[in-house]
Parts: sequence; C-alpha cells; structure tokens
Amino acid sequence: MLDRPITHQVAPKSLPITIPELAIQDFCQRHHVQVLALFGSVLREDFRDDSDVDILVQFLPGKTPGFQIVTMQDELTQLFGKVVDLRTPAELSRYFRDRVLSEAYILYKLK
Repeated sequence: MLDRPITHQVAPKSLPITIPELAIQDFCQRHHVQVLALFGSVLREDFRDDSDVDILVQFLPGKTPGFQIVTMQDELTQLFGKVVDLRTPAELSRYFRDRVLSEAYILYKLK
C-alpha cells in the first residue's frame, strides 16, 4: 500500500464513457477491490474515440491477484466497451504518481 491513498471523489463535468455502475460494483466485490478509479485522458478534454480508459485499482490487503490482473483488465474492457489499461498505484511512475492519485475519479470504494 502506498502512503497516499486514492481519495478524489469530485465528479468531472461529464464523462465521455458510460459507467456500468452495478457491473462495476459486482466486479469489485468478486475481485477483492478496495478502490477502483479512473485517471488519465478519460477525465480530460483530450480523450478521443481511440483512447483507452486508464483505471487504477487498489486491492484489499493480502488480496493482490498476481497474473489474474490481466483477466480483470479484459473483463473491464468488456464492461466499458473500450480498451482498458488497469494499473495499481505502485505501477505508476514516481514522477507523476501523486498527481494521478490526487486527480483520479473514484468509481468504487469499499466502505
């Protein structure tokens, strides 16, 4: 776990993708997800039709899935109808990690 959690919850004005909320909730519960959040171009004006959807995932302690994360990424690609790039905060470059974590938009957070 990183020192800085994913905490941003302010909704962007509008998103260029549809969020399948119930499917996301089910996905997160099945995969022991603590936080799932959007980041990158999907939250900015430069998102295009051919852009992928960048998603951050933070797992419950002791529940990191290893190689199953590839299957999870494929499942999210199906849910969103766009290619998904699924990353954990630890996989982000230290040069922009704090900015990404502060700007990420939370889709799911375990209460």
